[in-house]
Amino acid sequence: MEVFFIRALQLIMALSLLVLVHEFGHFIFSRIFKVRVEKFYLFFDWGFSLFKWKPKNSETEYGIGWIPLGGYCKISGMIDESMDTEQMKQPMQPWEFRAKPAWQRLLIMIGGVMFNFILAMFIYAMIMFTWGESYTDIRKATYGMEFNENAKSLGFMDGDIILKVDDRDVERYSVDLLRAIADGKTVTVMRGGQEAIVNIPEDFGLLDMGKEVPFMQFRLPAVIDSILPASPAATAGLHKGDSVVNIGGEKIGSWNGLMLAMHKMQESGINSVDITVMRDSLVTLTAQVDSTYKLGITPRTPNYPVEKITYNFFEAFPAGIAYGWNVLKGYVSDFKYLFSKEGAQSVGMFGTIGSLFPAMWNWHQFWLMTAMLSLILAVMNILPIPALDGGHVVFLLIEVITGRKPSDKVLEYAQMVGMFILLGLFILATYNDAMRFIF
Repeated sequence: MEVFFIRALQLIMALSLLVLVHEFGHFIFSRIFKVRVEKFYLFFDWGFSLFKWKPKNSETEYGIGWIPLGGYCKISGMIDESMDTEQMKQPMQPWEFRAKPAWQRLLIMIGGVMFNFILAMFIYAMIMFTWGESYTDIRKATYGMEFNENAKSLGFMDGDIILKVDDRDVERYSVDLLRAIADGKTVTVMRGGQEAIVNIPEDFGLLDMGKEVPFMQFRLPAVIDSILPASPAATAGLHKGDSVVNIGGEKIGSWNGLMLAMHKMQESGINSVDITVMRDSLVTLTAQVDSTYKLGITPRTPNYPVEKITYNFFEAFPAGIAYGWNVLKGYVSDFKYLFSKEGAQSVGMFGTIGSLFPAMWNWHQFWLMTAMLSLILAVMNILPIPALDGGHVVFLLIEVITGRKPSDKVLEYAQMVGMFILLGLFILATYNDAMRFIF
């Protein structure tokens, strides 16, 4: 339960910040062009609000709604999620959105996306300034890598040291390396002191790498380094420094072997398991696991040399922007998987997003996740779907090119279609979350 609250708090903090910044982007451009903003809200206030305040002589009501699904900035003279069509039947006023030139309306609409991009790059820059970059050169990981069954079916073997993907040298283990392997033709590895080639099939993609067990990870001994409070491992009586040698009758030789054993348990539906560990002598304990089949333990890592890059305040900005741009490119390139069956099943709501945050509070990981979510929010909002910012942008670009403004009826129907699309995505994401929780 403690882990749930830690992740929930991180999720609420991150999304609140991102929504406020996004809506402020719309707000500030509206004020620059003297467009009236009627409401500025964090969360939705359908029926009532938790808090509202309208400063003296202000046109804007500020508040917090009770439905935590985002937020909104209600701009006068615009068909948006409020569906206030009555206002559009009144004579046009000079302070309304519809009264402004198309280029001003375009900037107002992309303001939210723009501010989310800026926020992400700023966060990445501050991460570089505060923590710098640390990584282990994958070629110096002498214990090698450990692979799941999908990887082994391609020809990888436990203990392989990755050297190259196609003709490009490998240095860091990251999602970029996994993308490179998925898109590559050959991987060169060091195996038993000699180089070997693993051929990657043309139809192999990122989604073929497996989800429950990582495609590959640093090969680690099955020695426990830390235990989450109130976790199944803590309740069972496991200790830091325990070396796991057997789980449910299956011999364990590495950390990845431990994870595979837990995955087999999940497939068989077993929720009670005997774990044998080596302390001063062999000790057998019984752990009860929940639906996630997570024991709540982390491994002790080999003492590999760590490469560290530090940045001063001014160096941090280009480094942060370069890092953020790389994250953005990777996210956009992965978009093609969304339209596959596996991609649709990966869509999730708050449960899925919350699970991406660390189980123990870690500011470095929190800000990395917040920056990535800011980029995701920006990309999702700029998609050409009616009801999203991108849908409005499409109509504005058509108006700029043709010189003809779509009728209010067209905009109203488009908004309704877009809201149905978003409702469908919301239902799909919530269903996926529920299925992950149940199974």
